[in-house]
Amino acid sequence: MGIFSSAEKKLESAVGGVFARAFKGDVQPVEITHKLCKELDNKAQILARDKRLVPNNFLVSLSKHDYARLFPYSKTMTAEITADLREYAAEHEYIFNGPISIQLEERPDLPVGRFAVSSDTVAEVNQAPAALGTLRTANLVVEVNGVRHPLTPPGFTVGRGADADLRINDPGISRTHAQFVVTGTGASLRVKILDLHSTNGILVDGRKVTEAELGDGSRIDIGKTQMLVYAPSGG
Repeated sequence: MGIFSSAEKKLESAVGGVFARAFKGDVQPVEITHKLCKELDNKAQILARDKRLVPNNFLVSLSKHDYARLFPYSKTMTAEITADLREYAAEHEYIFNGPISIQLEERPDLPVGRFAVSSDTVAEVNQAPAALGTLRTANLVVEVNGVRHPLTPPGFTVGRGADADLRINDPGISRTHAQFVVTGTGASLRVKILDLHSTNGILVDGRKVTEAELGDGSRIDIGKTQMLVYAPSGG
């Protein structure tokens, strides 16, 4: 079997043909599909036997002309491509870390008919440790993949397993990886993070630690997931 699957062939006949007639000579959706499938192949990381982690967040850069022609159809187009990527991933035993996201952007330096793709792996956050309403009164929050979680006493645990308060679908994170310990309120608020004997450890501001005090602007890396601590009023 070649690099492209039956799913892509189906997309080419069902969607690509329509776009090819409308946009002859321009970037075609099937070309984008092929490029994203190659991106999965090139960035696949071995997790276990016959299981490989692949990117799930994609940015497709287009010329001004191609962007203007494709963007009005982007919702339908990206839905079709997403379905095709899922089928391609299933055929190749690839694993996505979270929902697939495909965004289009205009890039003036690209000529008509040319496009570029960038990708990364973004873990899905499955649970929040507290109600969103408490964000209004939280002195600090920790942001994980665009979702803010209030840092209020007594804190919460982070991990990949069902016992963690904040579950993150990241294979580089242990089942119970770390704990945010929060004490005090207002000016006396103190936040620290503890490593719960995880496999891959914790980085705080680029330094590996077993525990560390956190404050506004602290950056935390666990597995492939990045977290930022900050005051909501400051952002």
